[in-house]
Amino acid sequence: MHAIAAHLARRATRTPPPCATAPLTRSIGTTAPTHDLPTRHGTTIVCVRKNGRVCMMGDGMVSMGSVIVKPNARKIRRIHPKTVGGAAVPGEGDGKSKEGGEGDEGEGGTIVGFAGATADAFTLLERLEGKLDEYPGQLARSCVELAKGWRTDKYLRRLEASLLVADKNASFEITGNGDVLESHDGVLGVGSGSPYAMAAARAQMDNEGLSAEEVARKAMQIASEMCVYTNDNFMVESLATEEKEEGGEEKKDG
Repeated sequence: MHAIAAHLARRATRTPPPCATAPLTRSIGTTAPTHDLPTRHGTTIVCVRKNGRVCMMGDGMVSMGSVIVKPNARKIRRIHPKTVGGAAVPGEGDGKSKEGGEGDEGEGGTIVGFAGATADAFTLLERLEGKLDEYPGQLARSCVELAKGWRTDKYLRRLEASLLVADKNASFEITGNGDVLESHDGVLGVGSGSPYAMAAARAQMDNEGLSAEEVARKAMQIASEMCVYTNDNFMVESLATEEKEEGGEEKKDG
């Protein structure tokens, strides 16, 4: 009798095999692809068109997680067209560039600002430069062609960056979702601090006493005070715009 009780006690305390307790599971890929989700990159770039000028301004912070690795990176570039009909194109327009002092040399051209991984951003910058050479003077078409390739190419679609592009005629935001967005009110922005900068810039657009650069600088200052990934070491690029008069002719301001 004692032997039977001991045997039953051993069976009750015996650990069942793993297959008896492990639930039946199946691995299902439910993670949404990153390019289908809105992405906020740790920086702020804002573009303002006002009173015959277009000004693009960005901060200089580079971070890796919670560590600041560089405070004065240049996230804005000026692209000059290389050729039109086989002939070199001289600088045009009344442009200026500075980074708290220093920027790209030259006038006119196209201003590009980027937020995201540096290598990805420069890859897209080179692609955009190629499109501008292929379609000189057609910024909208160049941006659409870049977005088309960015969206459909199996290698480019993995690039994590956002671009702001502006010339004397228009400003655009380009994303990896295939979007090419033109500003309706003269203000565009990308990056983690862009909502604060765009809201501040739009609030000041009705102030005729402020220039495009002054509006952009005030907006960036507010963004740097609210976004932990944005500092107050600003890089500035600007150029003169062309606005159409009522008769349809283009008038150059500035």
